[in-house]
Amino acid sequence: MQERIDHSAESIGLRKLVLYRDVVLTEAGEAPARPARRASVAAVIRNPWVGSGPSADLALEQGRIAPVLAKLLTDRLIASLGGVEEIESFGKAAIVGAAGEIEHAGALIHTPYFGNLVREFLQGESIICFADTRAEAGETLVVPLWHKTRASTRSHYQTISARVSDAPRADEIVVIAAASTGPRPHPRIGDRMTDPVVTTQSLEAVPS
Repeated sequence: MQERIDHSAESIGLRKLVLYRDVVLTEAGEAPARPARRASVAAVIRNPWVGSGPSADLALEQGRIAPVLAKLLTDRLIASLGGVEEIESFGKAAIVGAAGEIEHAGALIHTPYFGNLVREFLQGESIICFADTRAEAGETLVVPLWHKTRASTRSHYQTISARVSDAPRADEIVVIAAASTGPRPHPRIGDRMTDPVVTTQSLEAVPS
């Protein structure tokens, strides 16, 4: 299938898109009751703030770039996982290249221009869990996921590793959206909404 990238994507300095997808067929020797498909989509873009200094206002480029990324990434997540109705958990992440500030990563994923739109496109309600870092090209980043409408549902606490072999270059940012169609294999550790109350006073002994 030929990838189509519209003008808005070109205008943000998009160099490449990377899709990763997996499904766990067995765990501990048995097939899960609900094999979950997981996917991440990474966009590699030029960093518009390289060399601008720590006092630079990030808002203008933030509002221009982040919505385009939100649509690009969620469109591909939805297509790769069989439709938005199939997606149950989500997460987001960014890796900024060595010439940028860690704040440049945050500027693209920690604002309504990205987070609110990713949540809307994936039909979620929860705050989106995240990871961000500054690194050289090829760095692996572990992206956390949780339930898109019930963040306290512990069965959906999971992670997916994302990596782009040649990115980020020093003047680039990798922005990632990730999702899963279900819980971890064989989830059985309870749920935050039904957990017993546990405090130091309620336990007979607490290790010192």
